[in-house]
Amino acid sequence: MPVEAITSFAQFKEVIASDVPVFIDFWATWCGPCRVISPIFERFAEAFPGAKFYKVDVDAQPDISQEVGVRAMPTFIAFKNGSKIGDLVGANPSGLESLIKTHTA
Repeated sequence: MPVEAITSFAQFKEVIASDVPVFIDFWATWCGPCRVISPIFERFAEAFPGAKFYKVDVDAQPDISQEVGVRAMPTFIAFKNGSKIGDLVGANPSGLESLIKTHTA
């Protein structure tokens, strides 16, 4: 499944209510590390078809990033059934892979 952009707070609430793991990349267009890890996040989206992958532009959707407490980019947060189940701050490919594997096993 390709990575899909979340474009509204209502869509965000609907997405995180999923009963399968949802991984969201909170990023910004001006963030260099975000641009570096973005293709890696997209590869993981293809490699883990049992989960869903989304992106939130923190500048375009400040209400969403404020709701979940994003303070640095990139931040990756995992959700399931409306609850946060894990997170990772920073462009750390092995850490991101570990976050995804932990919650898709």
